[in-house]
Amino acid sequence: MKKKSSWTLATAAMLFLPLPAPAGSAGAEATSLLATIKAVGREGAGNVGAARAWQELVRLGPAALPAVLAAFDDADATVANWLRPAVDTIAERTLAAKQPLPTSELERFIAQPHHSGVARRLAYEWLARVDPTAPDRLLPGMLHDPSLELRRDAIELILKDARQILDNGDKPSATAAYRKALSGARDRDQVDRIVKELKALGVEVDPGAHFGFIRQWLLIGPFDSSGSMGFQQVFPPEKSVDRAANYSGKNAKPVRWATHATADPYGVVDLNKALGKHMGAATYAFAAVISPTERPVQIRAGSQNAIKIFLNGKQIFFREEYHHGMQMDQHVGAGTLRAGRNEILIKVCQNEQTDAWAQNWSFQVRVCDQTGGSVPVTVCEEKP
Repeated sequence: MKKKSSWTLATAAMLFLPLPAPAGSAGAEATSLLATIKAVGREGAGNVGAARAWQELVRLGPAALPAVLAAFDDADATVANWLRPAVDTIAERTLAAKQPLPTSELERFIAQPHHSGVARRLAYEWLARVDPTAPDRLLPGMLHDPSLELRRDAIELILKDARQILDNGDKPSATAAYRKALSGARDRDQVDRIVKELKALGVEVDPGAHFGFIRQWLLIGPFDSSGSMGFQQVFPPEKSVDRAANYSGKNAKPVRWATHATADPYGVVDLNKALGKHMGAATYAFAAVISPTERPVQIRAGSQNAIKIFLNGKQIFFREEYHHGMQMDQHVGAGTLRAGRNEILIKVCQNEQTDAWAQNWSFQVRVCDQTGGSVPVTVCEEKP
């Protein structure tokens, strides 16, 4: 029998809620009840106790909202599925009873960037629902907020203002507004819109540079990956990158490193075009970047093929799955750039499916911070 999800149990529990408890008793009770909810595990472990605690938590009413929102900070996805409906149910019941939400506490929570972005966004949505002045008051300070959900709304506000400025005929001010929006933009759809608007104003923007895509590589391959065995096999480039070396590749044909620069604005490298079409094949892409300082980074990739990501000789991500679609940033590896030279190695494997939709063999890679913003690195012009 299929187990009910925590969301289903929590939602069902909403139908049998007692009246709110007095506000003064909410704090201590909420702490205890939240501990029970946080103990819930996967596959239904602890669901019964969590369901009871959830009902009691919601009974505490709006005074419990700050504690519930703060509980998102160390909550995994399972626990968050209990917390979000708790916030929504408390707020909905409070408004239905024509009682006020704790707007001051909500705004104070939103203003603290160390809290969970999901929780801050949730608090913002409820605050904006009861206080129409909140967006214009809060969003201007969130252009570079660590919460991408709030940052997106801040950018939308700037874009709205930029359009009004442009409609009034002030092109210089509109250009400045669009540039300001671009400085905080992390979502591709917003970046594309801003780039288009700036181009119409005579300003060319390189979206690939904005996102930090690598567009110059050394490629080597194909190596044999018949039967999808090549993903686990360690070929020579995985041990060390010798740019002058020649190796025996697929079908015993010699392979060597070759330079490749992609003209795609978002750094997509089409391996079918770069190396020729091969099935049951593995290839490697190598790039070196110079960082002015040591810093944590994310190496984000997109590929519909099986992929591994290495940073300075250490594997930081892998996914052995084929033809699952390709989206920007679908694969994320975390690591640390050293001050100075750093080496990035990507392994991309193609399987042997003959379907027309399974012929794509490509990848894109960028270097960014945890918000998706490009970091100041210089891509070296490597030669074999």
